[in-house]
This record gives sequence, C-alpha cells and structure tokens, in this order.
Amino acid sequence: MTSVPTITLNDGVEIPQLGFGVFQIPPAETKKATLEALEVGYRHIDTAEMYGNEKGVGEAIAESGIPRDEIFVTSKLNNSFHAREDALPAFDATMEALGFETLDLFLIHWPMPAVGDFVETWKALEEMKASGRVRSIGVSNFQPAHLQRLIDETSTMPSVNQIEVHPYFTNEVVRAFNQQHGIATEAWSPIAQGAVLTDPVVTEIAGRLDRSPAQVTLRWHIQRGDIVFPKSVTRSRIEENLALFDFELSDADVTAITGLNRDGRRGGNPDEFNWMP
Repeated sequence: MTSVPTITLNDGVEIPQLGFGVFQIPPAETKKATLEALEVGYRHIDTAEMYGNEKGVGEAIAESGIPRDEIFVTSKLNNSFHAREDALPAFDATMEALGFETLDLFLIHWPMPAVGDFVETWKALEEMKASGRVRSIGVSNFQPAHLQRLIDETSTMPSVNQIEVHPYFTNEVVRAFNQQHGIATEAWSPIAQGAVLTDPVVTEIAGRLDRSPAQVTLRWHIQRGDIVFPKSVTRSRIEENLALFDFELSDADVTAITGLNRDGRRGGNPDEFNWMP
C-alpha cells in the first residue's frame, strides 16, 4: 500500500498530504467511490455540508473495517449557517450525518464577506474545538485580509486554508501569507477541472517521465508542499492519483509548471463570492 507523507499542522495534528475529494460526487455514488478510495489506500477524505454527501462518506468508513482513527476526515460549514446560533447546530448535523463522535477538521467553507461576520463564525468553530468534538479547525477560500482579521480578533490561528490552486492559478500571494503564519495550504481544483492536462508543458513532462498529465500535476502540488485531494469515481483514476510517491519532478520541471500561471481563477473570487444555497 502506498505510504502517503503527512504534514503536521500548527496545532500538532497530522494530516495526510494526499486525500480523496468527494466534491460533485452525487450522494448516491459517494459511498461506493469512498469505499474504493479506502480500498486503494487513501486515508484522508474531504467532504462538506454543501456537497450533500457526508452520509455516504460516513457509511463507507463504517463499512470499510478500517479503524476510525486511521482515517482523516474534513468537512465544511454550509454558507447558510454563519451565525453562531446556526453554526453550532449545523456542526451537530454534520456529526450525525457522518456518524462520528470526533471529526478531524472542520472548515468555514467561504468567508462570505457581505453576509454576516466570519469572525463570529470563527468563534463558533473555536467553541467546537474546545468541546473536543473536532481536532482541528480551519478555513477555506480566505484571502490575506480575511485571515488577518481572524489573527487580530480571535485567539486561534486556522490550521489550514483550503484555496483554489493549480498551474493556471498558482495563488502565490495567499500561499505566501499562509506559509508566513504557519497555516497549511490545501489546494482545491488541483488540475483546473482538467484544463491543464493538455498543456504542452505538462504533457511533455508526462511523456518524458512515463506518467499521466494528472500525476505530473498532482506531483507538482506535492513537491510545493500543498495538501491535495483529487476526485474521481473511476477506480483506475483513483488508483492513478495515489501513485505519486515513486517518482519526482526536477526543480526545472516544477519551475516550468509554476510558470504556466495566468491568474486564471476558475471558481469564485472570495472577496466577492456571497452565494447562499
């Protein structure tokens, strides 16, 4: 079984650097896909309230036979529940859907700067952590100005910031802020929804190393120190995405892929994104 390296978060919790994402996997298919990922060797699963498939993740883990403490699970707070009186019950609902007593990581999914106050939301997450029901708390899609408010107005540094990162949007300003403050960067949309897989720079490296373009791109993330969790419902792709630790990119290859940046954000701009489901 592939040995995935871990990263120690600023609160001492260890997280596998590679995980399995279930974004856009229909709830009816989530259990099967997650079970296959666990069979292949993944021990880190990333879900969210907004995805509607936490229950399938929990069922897969329960049926896998793998001890709960050997699997790292992340979920995220729905955008509709930022007020404290909404966030705490929403976390209870996540725990019920997953069937867990303890969650490994819980994130604010988006800062939603025009909806409520994300500092209040963060203080609710601090309460969750103080209760012992979640080991680590963090954020997703937070910009440096959002993070600075948390640093200035609360007592807990986020353990991670999950942001859009891929070769066409390297998001260096946010990554640098994260690194400066000891916040781990998690990369969502790591292959730009497939857009980078036909890029000549990526395909040349893949051909030379006898690897797939997806493996090359994911390995680029790994070597830059980010946490990544590709998604697939195809068993062969699930296996392929885990096979990243028996080869390396040269420094020149990493630099060439990084040089593809075109500030091409594919998701919402966190300074403007205020969508509520």
